Amino acid sequence: MDNPNAIDFSTVLGSAVHDMKNSLCLLLQSIENLSQSVVAADKITNDHLASAHYEAARLNTGLVQLLSLYRAGLNNLPLNIDEHYLDEMVEELVSTNESYINHKNMILEVEQTADLVWYLDADLVGILLNDVLINAMRYSKKKILLSIYTEDEFLVFKVEDDGPGYPQSMLDTNNITMQNFDLSQGRTGLGLFFARLIADAHTNHDLAGSISLENGGALGGSIFILKLP
Repeated sequence: MDNPNAIDFSTVLGSAVHDMKNSLCLLLQSIENLSQSVVAADKITNDHLASAHYEAARLNTGLVQLLSLYRAGLNNLPLNIDEHYLDEMVEELVSTNESYINHKNMILEVEQTADLVWYLDADLVGILLNDVLINAMRYSKKKILLSIYTEDEFLVFKVEDDGPGYPQSMLDTNNITMQNFDLSQGRTGLGLFFARLIADAHTNHDLAGSISLENGGALGGSIFILKLP
């Protein structure tokens, strides 16, 4: 007989993550407002605010991932597919990270095919790309390149940086799962597991989305590639 007083910890976790995510969104807004009121010449304060914004953004992304995985039950990620203009998605993505990029004197260059329109889940793809950009900002030295274009029957998002690149253990892994990564190394498996889940969920007839990792490219660092049919 089931205990009527038993606690469903999965439900508690889902509710707690949702509440924490809302609090972090308010914290991010407060940091942005504070950044606007600080004198530009106060470099030390601005650096601290930029770091706080970066870490809060990372936490928020992680919580969104956990909440989505909880709702999906790790098996079936619900999608909200609709027609979207890529210009608008990229503009929002750049705007979200503009504060940290400016504070760190980094360069985010965007190369995209004009007037691109695609059917996708803009919220989930936006979360995925934001997580990739956050990681690129953490490891790059100065420059990040975001490219958006079509190739064959796929929409391609490519994020390149001038950092040290992905470790060989990650490049050698074809099927990215949570178990493939050493969580002490900084680049944890959750983001990549979540990215693959989102990519795989985007299908069109017999085609499915994919992610891949490389090193080199135009900037000599890591390269993250997302393809959506």
